[in-house]
Amino acid sequence: DGKAFESCANYKNNLKLFLLLVLVYEVYVYTGAKLGAGTDSDVYINLFGTRGDTGKRKLHRSKNNSVKFQDGQMDIFCIKAVSLGDLEKVLISHDGAAPGNGWFLDKIVIKYKEGKEAREVVFPCNRWLDEYQDDGKTERELTAKSKYFLKAVMFLFCLAQQWRVQVKTDGDSPEPQECKRTLVIYGSKAKSDELLLSSQNPGSVSFLPRATDEFIVETGDLGDVYKIRVSCDDVPGFEGWHLKSFHLEELHTKQELNFDCNCWLSLNREDKELVKEFPAINEDQKTLPVYKYIVSVHIGDRWGAETSANVYITIYGKRGDTGVRKLHTSLARGRKFQRNKVDSFLVEAVSLSHLQKVVIGHDGEGCGAGMYLKMVTVKESQESDKEWVFPLWNWLDTHLGLCETVCEIETVGRRLTSSPKLPESGMKPSGLWIMDITGSDLSNEEDPILLSFIFYGNLSHKKLPLQVTGKAIQIKDELADIGSISKVQVTGPHSKIKQPWHLDLLHMKHTGTKEEMDLAFDCWFNPNEDKCVELPALYADQEPLPVVEYAIHVHTGDLKKADATGEAYLWIQGEKSDSGKRWLNSRNSLITFARGQVDVFKIRAVYLGNLNQVLVGFKSLKKDEWFLEKIVIKEVVYPFSAYVFIHNDWINKRSKKDFVEVAIPLKETSVTSLLTKAFDTGSRGQWQTWVHCTQVPEDVPDIQVVVFGRKGKSPAQKVQNLNNNPFLLTVGDIGDITKVSFVLSGPCLGRGIKLHKLRLKDLDTKQELSFHTEAQCLFGEDGSETVTELAAVRPDKPPLREVLYLISVHTGTLPASGTDADIFITVFGDQGDSCQRRLRQPNFERGQVCISEMRAVDLGQLSKVLVEHHNVGYGAGWYLDQIVIHESGKTDGQHVFLCQQWLDSGVGDAQTERMLK
Repeated sequence: DGKAFESCANYKNNLKLFLLLVLVYEVYVYTGAKLGAGTDSDVYINLFGTRGDTGKRKLHRSKNNSVKFQDGQMDIFCIKAVSLGDLEKVLISHDGAAPGNGWFLDKIVIKYKEGKEAREVVFPCNRWLDEYQDDGKTERELTAKSKYFLKAVMFLFCLAQQWRVQVKTDGDSPEPQECKRTLVIYGSKAKSDELLLSSQNPGSVSFLPRATDEFIVETGDLGDVYKIRVSCDDVPGFEGWHLKSFHLEELHTKQELNFDCNCWLSLNREDKELVKEFPAINEDQKTLPVYKYIVSVHIGDRWGAETSANVYITIYGKRGDTGVRKLHTSLARGRKFQRNKVDSFLVEAVSLSHLQKVVIGHDGEGCGAGMYLKMVTVKESQESDKEWVFPLWNWLDTHLGLCETVCEIETVGRRLTSSPKLPESGMKPSGLWIMDITGSDLSNEEDPILLSFIFYGNLSHKKLPLQVTGKAIQIKDELADIGSISKVQVTGPHSKIKQPWHLDLLHMKHTGTKEEMDLAFDCWFNPNEDKCVELPALYADQEPLPVVEYAIHVHTGDLKKADATGEAYLWIQGEKSDSGKRWLNSRNSLITFARGQVDVFKIRAVYLGNLNQVLVGFKSLKKDEWFLEKIVIKEVVYPFSAYVFIHNDWINKRSKKDFVEVAIPLKETSVTSLLTKAFDTGSRGQWQTWVHCTQVPEDVPDIQVVVFGRKGKSPAQKVQNLNNNPFLLTVGDIGDITKVSFVLSGPCLGRGIKLHKLRLKDLDTKQELSFHTEAQCLFGEDGSETVTELAAVRPDKPPLREVLYLISVHTGTLPASGTDADIFITVFGDQGDSCQRRLRQPNFERGQVCISEMRAVDLGQLSKVLVEHHNVGYGAGWYLDQIVIHESGKTDGQHVFLCQQWLDSGVGDAQTERMLK
C-alpha cells in the first residue's frame, strides 16, 4: 500500500491483546485557504503520545482527493500504529525547499477509536512551512489543543451534517468535459470545506444537458445556511456549464434549501466567470442581495512595479468571504497591472456586509512577476458612492520588500468615491463634525471606560476625552483650527476596567462640507493596558497615508551600573506628525534595561514622514540611573529608512522629578531603496533555465546561449530544448546577470522563432530572473539575423536598454581591396560584447562605405571591435580602412576604429582577423 513499514507490539503470549493495541489513526490534514497555500512536496508526520511515537511516516495517498495538499483542501490519511496512549504532539514536515514548494498548514485533526471510546485531537498550526516565508522553517512541532473523548461513536455523527445535493443542468449546456466542479456551503457557524461534486459510480457521466445529478456530502455543523459557492476549474477547451438550480436537503433534520442559479460558468460568456455565488431562498428570511463588487488594484509608481503574473484576491467581510478569485478582465483599457495604473475588476458575490480584509497575491508567472502594490479599494457596485480602502505600499515579490507574493491587508475604513462639491464661492462651509462611535456592549453595572480621541490636522491637533457607556456614542465638535484632518488617534483606557471593550468603527461626517469617512479601528482595549491606535483620514481622490510598523531598537550602554528598572515611554516626532506617547512597559509592571543590551519594541503609526526627534521618558522607583547609548528606529515600509538618535548619557542622574524627559535630535539617516532577501547560501553559478518557443522548424537548428554578467560572461552552451522543459546552464562567477544572448550556429533561418518565455533560477540562492519576451522573435521575424539578445529584468533597477547601432565599414582604395567573403564583427563595450555578427552586405567593393544595422543590449562605452572573415571564395582577401559605429538617432558620439591593413591569408602577416581599438 505504499507504506514503508508497519509498527508492531511485542506481545508474544497474547495475540488478542496485540490486535486490540494496533490502532488505525485517521489523520485529517487541513491546508490553508491562502493563495499559494498548497504544495507538491512530499509531506512527513510523526505522532507522539504518552506511550511513544510512530516514527516519521510519509503521507502517501489521500483517501478523499486525487491531488493532495491543495489550497483550502482537507486530505485524509490512515496510519497504523501500536496504541500511543493520549496524543500530545505531532511533528510535521516536507522536503520541498524551492520557491513555490512552501505549504500553509491550517491544522491537523487526528481521529481514532480505542476500545469503545472514539477520540479526536486537534493540532492547530495556521503557519507556513516555507523556506521563503514566516520564519523559514519547513518542519513544525504542533501540540494538542483540545481532546474529545466520545463515549459513543455515533455521537460523532450528531456533530456533523449530511446533505443530499441535487444539481440541475440546463438544456443548452454543452456536453460535459473533464472538469473539476466544487461546492462550498456557508452557514452562520462555519463554512464547509471545498466539496467535490463527483459521481461515486464508475463510468457514469454527470452534468449532462437537462439532467439532474444527485450527490451526498458531509460537513460540520454549519448553523443556518445562507449561501453557496460553485466553481469550475479553468481547463483547456472547457466550453462552459449552464447551471439551472441547486437543491440541498439535510438528511437528519430534513431541512431543505433552494438556490435559483440559471447562469453560465464560462470564460467565453458575458460574465467571464468560473465562480458563482447564490443566496439561499427561504420564506422565513429575506434573501441576501448579490453584489458585483468593483475591486480596484492600484499599482505604485516605482521602477518594476508592474507585473504580467496572474493576480488573485479573496475578500473577507463580517458575512463570509468570496473565496479565491482570479482577476481576469480589467474594466480599464490596455495591459493589466502596469506601473502607476489602476485596474478595476468585477467580483460577483453574495453580500459580505462590512468588509474586513483582503488577501491578494500572484502566481509568479511571467517576466518581472513581482509587483509594487499601493492599495486595493472595493465598492459594492458601479453606482456606490463609498469604497473600502486596503493600503499596502509594499512589494509582492519573492526577493523584495515583504519577500512574499501573497499578503493579507486589513481595511483602514471606507471613504467617499468622489469629493463633495463646494459652493460656487469656493469658500469652505463652516459646520460641525458629527462622530458616531460604535463598539461592543457594556453591562449596566460597568463603570464608563475613559478614552481619548486625538484628531491631527495639518495645522495642529485636538484631544477629546470620551466616556464610553454603551455600544454607540455620538460626539460633535467643530475641530476648529487644526486644519484638514490627517489622522485620528485613540488612547486608553485611562480608568480601571473589569472587562475588555472593542472599538468597531468611527463614522465622521461634516455638516458643512459633507465630507464623510468611516475609520475601521477594529481593536480591543484591555484591562491593565495603555493602548494607542491610529488610522489615516480617508478622503476621496487622496491617497491615504499608510499605517507603518516602526521597529525601535533601544541600546543601553555597556558601562558599570548602566542598567535600570522602571517605567518608560517614547514619543516620536516626524515631519508629518508625531506618534503620541507610546509606553514601553505594561501598566502596573516595570521594564528592565540591562547593561549592553538592545531591546526591540514595535509600534504601528500612520506614516510620520522623515523623523527628526525622539522624546524619552523614564521613571525609576529605586532611583536607578540609566545610561542610554542610542535609539535606532527602522520603518518597515518603502523606502525602508533607519533613523539613529544618539544620546550617550545618563538619564535620571541626580534628578528630583518623577519622570525625566530627554529630547534626542536625529543624528543620521540611512535609506535602503529596496529591502531584498538575504541569500543564505552562495551561488555556484548553476541556473535552471526554461525556454518556450513556437514556430520552431522541423529540423531544430543548433542554438547556443551566452550569459553576460557584471564581472564577465559564460562560455557558449547549447540550448537543449525550446519546449519549456528545464535544463541546466553553468555560468560560473560572472556577477549579477545583465543579459542573455542566443547565437545561431548554422545558416540563417527562413523565418524567426517565436519566443514566449525565458526564465532562469539559481539552484543555490533560488533567485529568479525573467526577460521581456513580448513580440520577440529569435533571429528576427525573417530569420536573417544570427544573434538575439534579451536584457535581464530586475525589480530593483531598470534593465539595460536595447540599442540600434549603425556600423559603417570603409573598404580601402588600394587595387583589389574589395571582397566577396562574409564579414563578421564583434563589438566590445564596458557592459559586455555583441557576440559575433555577420554583416548583412552582399559584397564590400573597393572604396565603398557599407552601412549595416545591429540590434544589441546597450554595450556601454565602446572600446574595441573584432573584425574577421573566413577566407572563403575567390579573392577573399580584403583591405579594411576603418569602421565607424554610432547609435541610431544620435548625431554625436561616433566611435572610429582604424585598421588600414589587409585581412588576407596571402598578404603581409597573413591574418584574416583584426582587433581594432
